[in-house]
Amino acid sequence: MLAFQGIVNARFQPNRPDYATEWTQYETAKNSQKGKDFLTEPFMNFQVAWDSEFYLGIAVGGYDDPRITTGTLENGTKLPLSYAFFPGYPAAMAAVAAPLRLFGLNPIAAASLGGVIVSLLGTLLGMFSIYELTRAELGEEGGLRAAFYMLIFPTGFFLAQVYTEGLFIGLALGCLMLIYHKRFFWAAVLAALATLTKAIGLALVFPLFLGWASNVDWRSVRQNGVQSLRTRLSQFHLSSLLVIVLPIIAYLLWDYFLGAKAFAIERDHFGRGLFNWPELNRGLKMMFDSFRDGSNSQMTTYYAIEAFGFVLALIACLFTAKRYPGLTLFSVLALVLTVTGSAPQSIIRYVLTVPAIFIFLARLGRNTVFDKAWTIFSLLMMGMLLTLFTFNMWVA
Repeated sequence: MLAFQGIVNARFQPNRPDYATEWTQYETAKNSQKGKDFLTEPFMNFQVAWDSEFYLGIAVGGYDDPRITTGTLENGTKLPLSYAFFPGYPAAMAAVAAPLRLFGLNPIAAASLGGVIVSLLGTLLGMFSIYELTRAELGEEGGLRAAFYMLIFPTGFFLAQVYTEGLFIGLALGCLMLIYHKRFFWAAVLAALATLTKAIGLALVFPLFLGWASNVDWRSVRQNGVQSLRTRLSQFHLSSLLVIVLPIIAYLLWDYFLGAKAFAIERDHFGRGLFNWPELNRGLKMMFDSFRDGSNSQMTTYYAIEAFGFVLALIACLFTAKRYPGLTLFSVLALVLTVTGSAPQSIIRYVLTVPAIFIFLARLGRNTVFDKAWTIFSLLMMGMLLTLFTFNMWVA
């Protein structure tokens, strides 16, 4: 994949700008990256675009690095846009980049390579985890197929770029896998780290609680009352329940130190918020108008891909709920909270954090025809989207 990005850049150049949304034409001209130091470093430049600027900026110079693009709040205050992004991934990037400096790499180059390494290691953990989660139902081949489908998903290339998806998927799926094996303390540790990587990591509290509660013999509690409950809590370690608060503590620490500025940037610059219905309705209207009009094929195709991602995730959640209740609950929250936070945008990337998709596809993949058809379709879509990303065009 990384080699392909170099080859496709050498082979052709796209027409600019990109008309995928109402604003992308202003951000995808030939010189749109001019002055953005974190996006113009030649080393591993094909693996950085868009939000990569902020992860690199935080990793290299902290949240207030003067080279980071700023935004203006409603009250006129200027703030680096980096405050909208969580510190977990940049911190991991900085840790990995430190020894890479010994090879003569400049700080941005070392952070870029560090970011790709962290993404790949996180993805590897996610692959092992989803394999372990699905092996009991789908067998060895099915578990491998679930991991493979995760890698080749149309936006699976983000798992190998300077983006947070690879690390987050590793931490979230690792947490869910440890819950499956009733290792609640380490599951909670991974949930806390996931929360410091993306806000939706906090939703792992719910599968953590469901996993713990499944250890309690509630029938015995109903029959024998409070004393039985105390006995069962003691038997299954009350400490296992208490560690569920670790991701909550992680979120509160982030909120205390960075939350106010993050929410301000998200609201005033990116137009995002919790259940932002006005912005969602405006975006949906634009989506359906583009479908009816059809004159802008770039926008129509972009929104069709977004809609496909949402529908696929929704169907997957319905078909995994019975066997994987905790994982499905996390998947539903990851889908709903991200989709309703703003206008339909980046959904096809956000659904990478909906693990129900890969389990659902892996079930369908037991049919050889579907397996081959999905593999071809998904890889072709990935090739197109990866090409766009390589040229700093809008993908998700």
